[in-house]
Amino acid sequence: MQRLYDFLRRHPTGVDTFWAVLLSGIALLEVAGSGAHDAASKLLAVPSVIAMGVVVALRRRWTLQMFWLAVGTAAYQLLAGVESHTADFAMLVILYTVAASAELPRILSRTALGIGLAASPLYALRFAVDKGDNTDDVLFTLFAMVPFALAWVLGDSLRTRRAYYAQLVERNQRLEKEREAQAKVAVAAERARIARELHDVVAHNVSVMVVQADGAAYVMDVAPEQAKEALQTISGTGRQALAEMRRLLGVLRTGEPQESEDYVPQPDVEQIEVLVEQVRAAGLDVDFEVEGAPRKLPSGVELTAYRIVQEALTNTRKHGGPDAKASVRLVYFDDGLGLLVEDDGRGAAHELYADGGADGAGHGMIGMRERVGMVGGTLDAGPRPGGGFRISALLPLKKG
Repeated sequence: MQRLYDFLRRHPTGVDTFWAVLLSGIALLEVAGSGAHDAASKLLAVPSVIAMGVVVALRRRWTLQMFWLAVGTAAYQLLAGVESHTADFAMLVILYTVAASAELPRILSRTALGIGLAASPLYALRFAVDKGDNTDDVLFTLFAMVPFALAWVLGDSLRTRRAYYAQLVERNQRLEKEREAQAKVAVAAERARIARELHDVVAHNVSVMVVQADGAAYVMDVAPEQAKEALQTISGTGRQALAEMRRLLGVLRTGEPQESEDYVPQPDVEQIEVLVEQVRAAGLDVDFEVEGAPRKLPSGVELTAYRIVQEALTNTRKHGGPDAKASVRLVYFDDGLGLLVEDDGRGAAHELYADGGADGAGHGMIGMRERVGMVGGTLDAGPRPGGGFRISALLPLKKG
């Protein structure tokens, strides 16, 4: 049974041809066996039987042409005086097919309904069904119109369901494309975030390593112990940088954090003090102050705060000069976190940095502004009156 069902689905025209042959055969036997008609009337009925069979056989392939063939055949029967036969069932079939076809305009479907409903009254006028009682004629005519109406309703309902299903399929495809587009945007945003992270990690740690290496080379002969401490700082900073880079590149490669012994948690506000100590060890005098009651903040705000301080202190080491001093101030407000990083170094070089004229076209400052914008905060950066550079940021607890 399953094989038969699959065959019928794959060969609908073959199925229609089978029914057409069966219907035409029955109609020909009906016409041939009718004793109430002469030979001429029987011969006139044969073309209409064949034509209606063709209508059923080819109704799916050429729906519009078969509809007009059926209409023409019905008109031929009325004009030639050929009474109805079994093959006229094709009128119901083609009416259903036209109503169900989504390729044909709906106006044609309604036209087909009107022609189908008119078939019975025209037949009643051409052939008196019951010459004795006109009431019976009217009732029979009305009854004969019902199958045409039902065939059209069934076909139109199928057309409506198919259209609804097509809309669902189109909507699902559109939603799938939108999801793919959103996924691509999310991937691009994640890659940009990782790029900013890598910039911060490399810029800060390599800067510390360069400063320590220069110091170690300077005191190598006169203070070996101090040179040894500098080399240990370089080693530790390098390992930390490698661990962070492995974490970030692992996310870039697989989309998920890598579980390993070298995994470095995402920096937060509490690690700013560790960062300041690291910078102090690298030779930069930094004053650190916290105002307000420290508390847990959203991870995005904490990471942004850490990276701003990290970039600002890296900026100071690179452009502030050998005698520059810096200060980091964190202020906990009820609705956010305030940051103020200042130094008294060479303001002109800092200004170039902020405007994109130094240090890789100012990508560090651009990254700062992007980070602050992502959490809905504000950033103000520029030279201080009297020299030096200032970076001030306000990070709200809620983006808006």
